[in-house]
Amino acid sequence: YMLVEGYFLPPLSFTADEAIMLLLGSDLMRASFDAQYREAAQSAGRKIAGVLPERLREEVGYLQSSILFVVPGGGGDNAQTAMLARVRRAIVEQHTVLFDYYVRYRQKGEAANRQGSGAEGEQRKADPYGLLHVSGSWYMVAYDHARRAVRTFKLDRAERLAVLAETFSRPKGFTLGVREQESMTTVVRALFDKEVARWVQEAPSFFTVGAENRPEGLLVTLRVRHEREVLGWLLGWGRHVRVLEPGSLQRLIKEEIEKIADFYESY
Repeated sequence: YMLVEGYFLPPLSFTADEAIMLLLGSDLMRASFDAQYREAAQSAGRKIAGVLPERLREEVGYLQSSILFVVPGGGGDNAQTAMLARVRRAIVEQHTVLFDYYVRYRQKGEAANRQGSGAEGEQRKADPYGLLHVSGSWYMVAYDHARRAVRTFKLDRAERLAVLAETFSRPKGFTLGVREQESMTTVVRALFDKEVARWVQEAPSFFTVGAENRPEGLLVTLRVRHEREVLGWLLGWGRHVRVLEPGSLQRLIKEEIEKIADFYESY
């Protein structure tokens, strides 16, 4: 008779910093995922806390009660969390998914396939490679069968997602990341007044790629697929921002302002 290698393991020993990072991590996962993973995070947290010495447990408990993660829309048993669970299963089991996808703006020359998906929806078939959680929203990185390329899909814009029997193999060496930078070919430069520069940096656009303080204000550079993607964000700063380029966006903003003025003309 013999004991297999590794049968006896040294006892777990955490410092206060290590323990609080593990427990706070489980708190964040509990707030971000669906019921199955919330239960797993709670169970892991209890196990970690259970192996801590009493003094360290009290210190960690105090720190844990002093730091709170608030995840927008996280932890709800709604349609999106159910979809998230299906996507996760499809990723693990490597199954293709079919869903209706809604986009606000389309690239030039890109027509929608409206087959059975409503006036603005498009049926998409994709092989899910991974999930991203960015600014409170979930994104699925997947190989789009129609485009024959890897695309990033925001799950908030997907409906009626089904896991198909069809399987796929993820490419070797694949790394997870935002995959649509190459399609963001339009460069936007906007100059903000000094009085709002701090607040612009505090609440940047998702499409911001750079910001530079200049004597006349804050110069912000953005990269977009379509100019309208940043139209609302820019208009939100009112007279405190001036678009330097492209000229087509300057004209678009002028047209939008004129339409707003016409709307209020009768008041």
